Amino acid sequence: MKKLLFLGSLSLLLMLNCTSKKTETAEAQVTTSTNDGIDAEKRIEELGIKLVLPNPPTANYLKAKRVGNLIYMAGHGPDKPDGTQVIGRLGEDLELEAGYEAARFTGISLLSSLKAEIGDLNKVKNIIQAQGMVNAHPSFKQHSQVINGFSDLMVEVFGEKGKHARAAIGMSSLPNNIAVEIDMVVEVED
Repeated sequence: MKKLLFLGSLSLLLMLNCTSKKTETAEAQVTTSTNDGIDAEKRIEELGIKLVLPNPPTANYLKAKRVGNLIYMAGHGPDKPDGTQVIGRLGEDLELEAGYEAARFTGISLLSSLKAEIGDLNKVKNIIQAQGMVNAHPSFKQHSQVINGFSDLMVEVFGEKGKHARAAIGMSSLPNNIAVEIDMVVEVED
């Protein structure tokens, strides 16, 4: 009887150990992908996106500020891979397609600063909100289609977690005549 009780206890301990290892493996997988199963870091690589080390702010502000689980990202501009920016006004110097691309470049710039702030983009739980500002001629009416360049990128990288509330606003000018400026709020893991 003692042998049977011992074997039963040993079996129970082995089962609990196996269950614990499965849980540890599952938890390890969660840390390498967003909680909807998308590995944001891998998606960036698959999309051929090269994140860069962000330049320091040019004035007395921060590129990112964490408050609890929220990261408030300062306005970023359309930084191209060659180090230049997309310059000009939509409806005057630039067409819609160039504006869409500028908003996508701005999204990449924001992701670069976000990664510098949190270390791993798989810590992102949600892109909560974005405000897109379009340097536009008064007759230009397609502000939301321009900012779609940013929004589409967030969904490509984060899946459902990339969907966000947003504004798309026309401006008479933006700093240094950049085509687009976008800021955002992101929820991250603890």
